[in-house]
Amino acid sequence: MFSVGFYWWRNLGVGLHIYFAFTEYKSTREALSSFFPRGLFSAIVIGIIKYSYDFRILKETAQKLRIEKQEAELNYLKSQTNPHFLFNTLNNIYSLARDNNPLASESILRLSKILRFMLYETNVDYIAIEQELKIMEDYISLEKLRYDESLIVNFNHTIEDMKQAIPPLLLIPFVENAFKHGASETRNHPFVDIHLSAQNHTLLFIVKNSAENPQNQEVVKENIGLSNLRRQLELLYKDYEVSVFQGESDFTATLRINLKSHV
Repeated sequence: MFSVGFYWWRNLGVGLHIYFAFTEYKSTREALSSFFPRGLFSAIVIGIIKYSYDFRILKETAQKLRIEKQEAELNYLKSQTNPHFLFNTLNNIYSLARDNNPLASESILRLSKILRFMLYETNVDYIAIEQELKIMEDYISLEKLRYDESLIVNFNHTIEDMKQAIPPLLLIPFVENAFKHGASETRNHPFVDIHLSAQNHTLLFIVKNSAENPQNQEVVKENIGLSNLRRQLELLYKDYEVSVFQGESDFTATLRINLKSHV
């Protein structure tokens, strides 16, 4: 390549009338001793360029495979979470229908809205936080149909930008956990307190629910919804925190996310 380039460069000079005469060597050994170092240097340079190119291609391929693996794992986690959410909701409706409760038909209507959202709105990576709020309100209304006036539900939110993007169904596992493993298992004064804040690109979600006195407060078990949520957050964000606290008569789950730290 050095030799070809050398002669090509000289021919260019000849065409521009800027050229030099070829060096005449007395012997082949003298010619080789002159061209060999240059050729070796050219080979080294070309080798470095080729290695850098191959390394960049390999790095891009590895990055692509990593992203595809993460997407596959996220889809798998969602496929676990969504049926789990649906299964619990159907159980609630079954309980109403078994007791011939007239609220069963209203429950089915609300469930159809949730299913429509799950089928057509959750196939994207992110949705507006106002959409997540709407589906959360529908789910809370659906859960409240199972209880009498003894259940107290407080839901408040402070949202700076309703168009702020978050992953779909990100917050539902906390709410689902509060009803299924909290209010439904509390005999006296069941309650669920939900607070959502999204300001300065920081999301804070706190769900507190009533709970019976646990025999061992040192061990806090998480259901499949919260466990899957932790893994999804690992794949979606770099800066987040999930914490749970088991009190004497209540259970609190807290989620904090730096929404600008998405992967």
